[in-house]
Amino acid sequence: MTIKITKILCPTDYSDLSILGVRYAREFAQCFGAQIHCIHVIDEAGQYWAAMGPESAPIAPAMDDLKTAAEEHMQRFADEHLVGLKFAPIKRVVPGNPFQEIIEYAAENLIDLIVIPTHGRGGIAHALLGSTAEKVVRKAPCPVLTVRENERECVGP
Repeated sequence: MTIKITKILCPTDYSDLSILGVRYAREFAQCFGAQIHCIHVIDEAGQYWAAMGPESAPIAPAMDDLKTAAEEHMQRFADEHLVGLKFAPIKRVVPGNPFQEIIEYAAENLIDLIVIPTHGRGGIAHALLGSTAEKVVRKAPCPVLTVRENERECVGP
């Protein structure tokens, strides 16, 4: 069996951890001659709390403002971390539920590999915050490489 990777999806929240994920995605893209698709999902959950009644003031920026800011940030992120690749990266900013948007994008665009960073939280933090990466691993239509925050050398038993 030959493994063919032509499209790599690299979700980002523009954090330092996302930069680590992009480094891995770049290496795979160079090894396989693949194109990177970089996606940022504006979590719509905050919008549900934007107004608590007919007379209340919004507590979150409007979605259009969030999208404009996220697209500008995506361009800066790509200019800094996605230059010099064989194929120009595809950049997307979409509103929605992060894990759902990631797996839907992967399915619709026939992505071969998802490279996603994870904080590796456990216990109560994981129970309270959930894990986008874990949900993507469970539901993705393709292989997923998770990149941990605390990289270290692999030492055998």
